[in-house]
Amino acid sequence: MDFASAAPSVVKSIRQRDLLNTWLRLYAREQIVPAIWEYQPARLEEELSDLIYYTVDNSAQIPRLIIQSEGTRISRAYGHTGKGVPLDDYIGPRLAPLVMPVYHECVARGLPVYSVADVDDIYGRVVAYERLLLPFLTDGKVCHVIASLKTFCEDGGFEIKNLMRGNDALPRPKLCAVIDRDLFHRAPGRIAAADVVEFADQPDVPTETIELN
Repeated sequence: MDFASAAPSVVKSIRQRDLLNTWLRLYAREQIVPAIWEYQPARLEEELSDLIYYTVDNSAQIPRLIIQSEGTRISRAYGHTGKGVPLDDYIGPRLAPLVMPVYHECVARGLPVYSVADVDDIYGRVVAYERLLLPFLTDGKVCHVIASLKTFCEDGGFEIKNLMRGNDALPRPKLCAVIDRDLFHRAPGRIAAADVVEFADQPDVPTETIELN
């Protein structure tokens, strides 16, 4: 699977951007992936139904992700909950080749990964399945991953029940990207420290450069 290089702006969902921005603020302090206990985004309770928490088992040659959440909205898309089950076992051999490389890239790179795929619901409506993965370090290794999973249909309503298992058509990947550029978050309307502002020339007024510290 090929992964594009992307900036945070690749993420379209406002809620997912909020989650990513919280991660970026923590990362930007020392350019180090944060620990999961530091991650406390605003209005987290409102997002819990679309979040899945994983622990990463690094003892095997290929890390395995163990599901730590249950009862999320996305579990309806797969038909059942999976707390305590390795992700590759939960999604099964049919979907694993499309899903697991995205998670493995997040763990290997220690960077957010964003993907979009089109999925058909049981009535044939096309649903965009947007996945944002955020890694977290413990003792220098990615030991936790949080996944934000959003679904969107341009036609309006859709059937989420068994969305990922309800038909013979596999998800159709549209985008796979590692967010490895512009790894900082700047609040809108503000000038960051050390930015240089130059005032344009005006008649009989010398150009002045001010450095903000």
